[in-house]
Amino acid sequence: MSALFLLLLVVGLLILRQPLIIILIAAIAYVQMVWGAGELVYIVEDMWVSLNKELILAVPLFLLCGGVMTKGSSARRLVRIVQSLTRQVRGGLGVATILSCGVFSAISGSSIVTLIAVGSVLYPAMTAAGYSKRYALGSVMAGGTLGIIIPPSVPLILYGLVTETSIVALFLAGILPGLLLMVILAIHASLANRNVPTAGPRGAALYRPAADRAVHHCAGALAVAGLCQMKEEECRR
Repeated sequence: MSALFLLLLVVGLLILRQPLIIILIAAIAYVQMVWGAGELVYIVEDMWVSLNKELILAVPLFLLCGGVMTKGSSARRLVRIVQSLTRQVRGGLGVATILSCGVFSAISGSSIVTLIAVGSVLYPAMTAAGYSKRYALGSVMAGGTLGIIIPPSVPLILYGLVTETSIVALFLAGILPGLLLMVILAIHASLANRNVPTAGPRGAALYRPAADRAVHHCAGALAVAGLCQMKEEECRR
């Protein structure tokens, strides 16, 4: 009967369109009151013990790094260099979307931040270049999921804290699958959009002036990302 009431509580809060954090807090409080010690002070104590860990600092720092790069011009510069490198490939913008999501995921560690940063730049560009809205949205969403796998990943950090698993081992385990998934999605983007015209003649050399400008503009973004990574490492130590 208690489990049924818990289910009804969650469903009721979903029907009322309550935020996810409110639903989780209500469910945890109910479980603690029914199957736990039954006192509110223990709920607060358990929350404090769970959050009183230095590794938790990496989560807001990664989100802050991604937010700064999204609001500034760093994200657009990173996307620009990937676009320059894929402009001669069939479906180049689709490939650039996947690669940009992979690179930005390795910096921000968050799928949501990656979707906002890359999608705000490449989704309008893809629709303007002749890609269907359905594919443009799908490629951005698929590329955004790379943030869950490619380290440093915020979900992997939280998973490691909850299960007491080595976060370093989780990061190492996510490198190869993340790169493999990125390559597969890039190949699919090229094959699925082989009829979309490229930005230049097929088989021509890379447009060097555009690439040089992209590298020049991207240097600052990479420097900011490197500094953020160094600060996060210092905080974790």
